[in-house]
Amino acid sequence: MNTVDADELPHLHSFTTGLRRDLQAVINGLTLPHSSGPVEGIVNKIKYLKRQMFGRANFDLLRKRVLLT
Repeated sequence: MNTVDADELPHLHSFTTGLRRDLQAVINGLTLPHSSGPVEGIVNKIKYLKRQMFGRANFDLLRKRVLLT
């Protein structure tokens, strides 16, 4: 991060500023064995189904598709 701050790249400066603001969260995300990956995958699948069915059916059908997959 110090090397990036020394360079003349303002877009990367804002990135490192965000990293420094949440440095403990970044370190925890890279070192701890816990992961929210499986949950994120399920949320992504539900959002995909919702987009696929937009304007075609009601919530009951979406609920059935989510529960059956």
